[in-house]
Amino acid sequence: MTTVDILFRYAAEPGDAAAFALGNLREVYGIRSVLFDRTARTVRVEFDATRLNGATVAGLLRQAGLQLSEEVSLVPPQPAPEAAATA
Repeated sequence: MTTVDILFRYAAEPGDAAAFALGNLREVYGIRSVLFDRTARTVRVEFDATRLNGATVAGLLRQAGLQLSEEVSLVPPQPAPEAAATA
């Protein structure tokens, strides 16, 4: 098993039906956890990459009723390398 995390930003708070469906998302074989950050409006999903991929996870979230706006990188941006000084 290869576990992978993926992070999405969502546009609107899920309604009751969507919240119920998202709660059942953990029952999908390969989904390990679903964590919401309501202040940042993000959802982080840990999944088994040998069973699912990012596009499938996004589709499952949308099918549950969550309005995804973008995928957010979990890798912080790296500073640009300094230009080599020429002598």
